[in-house]
Amino acid sequence: MTRRIAIIGDRFMLPQTFAERIETACKGADLAIRTHEQPWPDEPMEHGYARKGLDGLKEYFGNPDEVVDFIGDAEIFVTQLAPLSASMLARLPALRLVAVSRGGPVNIDMKAARERGVRVVNTPARNASAVAEFTIGAILAETRLIRAGHDSLKRGEWRGDLYRADLTGRELSEMTVGVIGYGNIGTRLVKLLKPFGCRILVCDPYVQLSPQDRDDGVQHVDLAALLEQSDVVTLHARVTAETTGMIDAEAFARMKPGATFVNTARGPMVDYDALYDALVSGHLRGAMLETFAIEPPPADWPLLALPNVTLTPHIAGASVKTVTYAAEMAAEEVRRYLAGEPPINPC
Repeated sequence: MTRRIAIIGDRFMLPQTFAERIETACKGADLAIRTHEQPWPDEPMEHGYARKGLDGLKEYFGNPDEVVDFIGDAEIFVTQLAPLSASMLARLPALRLVAVSRGGPVNIDMKAARERGVRVVNTPARNASAVAEFTIGAILAETRLIRAGHDSLKRGEWRGDLYRADLTGRELSEMTVGVIGYGNIGTRLVKLLKPFGCRILVCDPYVQLSPQDRDDGVQHVDLAALLEQSDVVTLHARVTAETTGMIDAEAFARMKPGATFVNTARGPMVDYDALYDALVSGHLRGAMLETFAIEPPPADWPLLALPNVTLTPHIAGASVKTVTYAAEMAAEEVRRYLAGEPPINPC
């Protein structure tokens, strides 16, 4: 029997990469695969409030009618960003498996999927290695004045004064780094930080340190202690009702004078107005921001004009390895479904 698979990829998670990995994983199966490429990230994604009927969905891309028409009679749907709302699922009676190549299926109405008996799987930690590695670069860009030196040379200015003892950077080996959130990314980041010889603090009320972490001197502390003791604070929690706005004016006030703040997680956890005040006042030496409350941020956003901020356009998780790893994880879920085996990462 021919099994029909619809793949909607984009210019990051390439549809042909999905198709190739599925064909390899399901070798010998009678598959009819059709693919479509969306123009993200060259065009921005949307959120649930942006289109009627997609309330509750986050970070999606695609016209609902066009997505439904493309999926059609497919039994299996593989995507990264295409939305699936309750009304869309009602128009797809043949659909039985949805594989979402991201850490959380925020573009899928999970309640509606469960009610219709549609299995949804995802690819957790697909980009954890990429984000952890990127965070190391983000920390060094600020603490070793890489951004400051680059900016000055681009302006035609030779900042020899950056060698002065009162201005120059500090090595990680002499600093305390506080990691907020100890999931897939946070744990990988700590492994990368250990060889630098820094003191490492972790704040996450829902995890315990491993014996190896404890042997290596990693300390599990509450948020207040982490903020007060860290020279670098780096954010890696998920956005929840509990974490939304958690890094606010009070949190920045708790941080050590001259500390550096890094956010490669999500924007809604941070009060950016309060961060602006902390940077302008000189209480914080610098910040590295990879994510924002609104993406892209407005052209007149005050933080864009500050000299002590490094900014990147939400690219920490973007790597070639992320693409291939996520596609392989999705392909294995498809293989297991066709073989009648339980999923590895059910949502």
